[in-house]
Amino acid sequence: MSSGEAVQAAPARRSLRPYLFGVTITAILLLLFGVPWWVLVASGAQWPTPVAVVGTAVFAAAMVAFVPLMFLGHGRGRDWAAITGDTILGVIWVIFVWAILGNVLRLGLLAADVSDPARSRVVAGAVLLVSLGLVVWGFVEAMRVPRVKRVEVTIPRLAAGLDGVKVVLLTDTHYGPIDRARWSARVIERVNQLDPDIVCHTGDIADGSVEQRRAQAAPLGDVRARLARTYVTGNHEYFGEADGWLRHMRELGWEPLHNRHLVVERDGAQLVIAGVDDRTAASSGKPGHRADHAAALAGADRDLPVLLLAHQPKQIEAAVEHGVDLQLSGHTHGGQFWPWTLFVRFWQPFTAGLHRLNALWVYVSRGTGYWGIPNRFGAPSEITRLRLVTAA
Repeated sequence: MSSGEAVQAAPARRSLRPYLFGVTITAILLLLFGVPWWVLVASGAQWPTPVAVVGTAVFAAAMVAFVPLMFLGHGRGRDWAAITGDTILGVIWVIFVWAILGNVLRLGLLAADVSDPARSRVVAGAVLLVSLGLVVWGFVEAMRVPRVKRVEVTIPRLAAGLDGVKVVLLTDTHYGPIDRARWSARVIERVNQLDPDIVCHTGDIADGSVEQRRAQAAPLGDVRARLARTYVTGNHEYFGEADGWLRHMRELGWEPLHNRHLVVERDGAQLVIAGVDDRTAASSGKPGHRADHAAALAGADRDLPVLLLAHQPKQIEAAVEHGVDLQLSGHTHGGQFWPWTLFVRFWQPFTAGLHRLNALWVYVSRGTGYWGIPNRFGAPSEITRLRLVTAA
């Protein structure tokens, strides 16, 4: 080939990934909004034309607006859009689930020889009534001050001086688009009434920047604890400014355990409290952030009992390897609302409560707040008070 001969490059192959993503999202939206529309508006109900037209218009408008609202709200930080998008998602999800379950009623009516349009109208009315009740119930549960859950954990290596030490766990507060500053203050009042020795926050403190959520987080500065107030990052900190929240919690008087530990002492007995970053930290691109159990426990006396804060239950394997006695976690929300309460166990080893793995205890909180959709049905929020006792 001569030096002057042109070389034609092979055309670059276009990736099909964006198209597949678009098709997948479209299919999900059509199902999510289409199934409820069919059960409530179409099917065999034979509603008067104005009812059918208005119902169809409502479902169509909600579906078309949903993606832009979620993008503006959770992608661009527009709180009004996040509130609207989350509300649409919460309502349509409940209707979607019960629209599917409504087929049980439909079969029963069919067996009872109830014909359309009465059969479809009864099903539509029942689905709408149940969905409305659950949306209201879930909203009230999400917005209430969490109940206190009391748990006792036996730590064989715990010395007598720390027998009965009280640890209060907060997690997944998710301060977000809905202003919950008053709720936050009432949560902290409840925490202080428990007279804790140690208070822990295991991450997902907020959705948004410190500046956006400063007022909601402010009551955390009023937490009273005799021995320590400690905090680790959750995965949601890595959607925004993890370093900003670590700094702000220190300003509020907390000890951020960014892959490090501290030692508390009472009556001559000592306890190591260690913390690691969330397991997603390494992939966040933020320098110096990753879950590092070795760094967190570097220099700690191996004969002392270890309380570890780690956002996700999945982080237990490394905790076992490093001789941790008790791990406190959140992240799962216990599924937050049914039927996600059934599904969450497929990607986390434990979803809620106290569990044992070899010599390690792990306690998983259902969370103090909620994420996104203000709905808690079948998985109530909690403030956890753990009492650590010696084997004796």
